[in-house]
Amino acid sequence: MDNEMIAKVKELVKTSKRIVFLGGAGVSTGSGIPDFRSPQGLYNIRSKYGVPYEVMLSHEYFFEETENFYDFYWSTMVAPEAKPNKAHYALAKFEARRPHDLVIVTQNIDGLHQKAGSVRVLEAHGSTLSYHCEGCERHFDLDQIPHHGVPKCPVCGQLIKPDVVLYGEPLDEGTMTSAVQAVNYADLLIVGGTSMKVYPIAGLPSYFKGKAIVMINKEPTDFDRVADYVFHEDIGDTLEAILGE
Repeated sequence: MDNEMIAKVKELVKTSKRIVFLGGAGVSTGSGIPDFRSPQGLYNIRSKYGVPYEVMLSHEYFFEETENFYDFYWSTMVAPEAKPNKAHYALAKFEARRPHDLVIVTQNIDGLHQKAGSVRVLEAHGSTLSYHCEGCERHFDLDQIPHHGVPKCPVCGQLIKPDVVLYGEPLDEGTMTSAVQAVNYADLLIVGGTSMKVYPIAGLPSYFKGKAIVMINKEPTDFDRVADYVFHEDIGDTLEAILGE
């Protein structure tokens, strides 16, 4: 790890009062949750269902092949036993020290930032911890529904759907507005564990007007040329180094 660059970023962190961390799947791989677009990611693995996993995570597939969707979803997408890793804890500890200086915008749906103790978290793609009935619109937490098969509402008997954003569905307008505002007013933008290929999240840095953008990702990305500081290092180690006391 480049100690000189770490020192420069630490100084930026120290002098910034509005920091946004924009994170992707690479933040949670250390917790045993697979990513999507890396060479070993879900989208590069042959699906046993006859269609690519990327297709299975679509609005259309959910309603047309609900049983297969949930078979894949329960086995692969939901990880209730997963624990936060050092990347999550580095962010949570920083927020505990400086509670008004950090906003997390995450593309992940695992809820691990909150499990680590972070409070100011915007979940752009929703959460596997939250569900609703397609009929009566009642809300359910993950621990209120069975973690197998196709869940049905105990009140009206209709299909229960995860509160995650599937392909073909719009992102929550309120969440995206808050994310745009956070980036727009930020002094420092830290991007980590993401290839920055999925829109509209990949467009958020265009609203940034602050001092510097830091990119942390093990694999090189096209976004590297946009960033002022680039780390091709473990995201947990790097966040500990730049956010620690």
